[in-house]
Amino acid sequence: MTEKKSMLDGERQYHIQLKEGDVADFVILPGDPGRVDFIAEHFDDAKEIAFNREYKTVTGTYKGRPVSVTSTGIGCPSAAIAIEELANIGAKTLVRLGTSGAMQDHTRIGDLVIANGAVRQEGTSPQYMPIEFPAVPSADMVSALESAAIDSKLKYHIGVVQSKDSFYGQHDPDSMPVSHELNQKWDAWVRGGVLCSEMEVSTLFVVGSYRRVRTGALLVVYGDQKRQEALNKEDYLESVNKATKIILESSLKI
Repeated sequence: MTEKKSMLDGERQYHIQLKEGDVADFVILPGDPGRVDFIAEHFDDAKEIAFNREYKTVTGTYKGRPVSVTSTGIGCPSAAIAIEELANIGAKTLVRLGTSGAMQDHTRIGDLVIANGAVRQEGTSPQYMPIEFPAVPSADMVSALESAAIDSKLKYHIGVVQSKDSFYGQHDPDSMPVSHELNQKWDAWVRGGVLCSEMEVSTLFVVGSYRRVRTGALLVVYGDQKRQEALNKEDYLESVNKATKIILESSLKI
């Protein structure tokens, strides 16, 4: 109890090394720290605030609105830490900008996906809420992202995404001792209409709901395992650039 109070009492958060006033109320959450500076190129007055472990933070403004970007690393456990500590110091809106793998024939590399729900095939969110609790974003954030995507005239999809713990469990399931279960569930998600696969969204939505912060997610379809396709570096960066602009424009709509 004492430790929790000290974290809320003006001291720097243990992992992200930030204190109240270091971040805006609107924070973009990429996984890769290497993506932070690229995203922050869209900011005015961008300033690096902290870089500890996988957590790198830059704060600035966009068209006069304060905004921040904080990397979360790979996977739900590290993402949950960032969400908790950002909420502790005043973040009110957390939007993931990530990459994903296509799961439907109509989701192609370079497309954008606005998540309106997530399959909780990971072990972090059950530490917060029973598995029956849905992983869903804030409705107003979904609307703001869709409005910004429409304004951009870019191709996008809205639907359910899958969040998983094992990258290689997806990409090489037949080598795993539980290959039958992995393949069976993957087929179920595809048949159920899940759009793409990634590794953080479900925990963002569940922890965000518990912490009473607004959440959303916009994903770039980076690869297509079935078609054996992936974006090259130039197209990948351009897709992240487009997604960044949509998220920043959405920040002006809420």
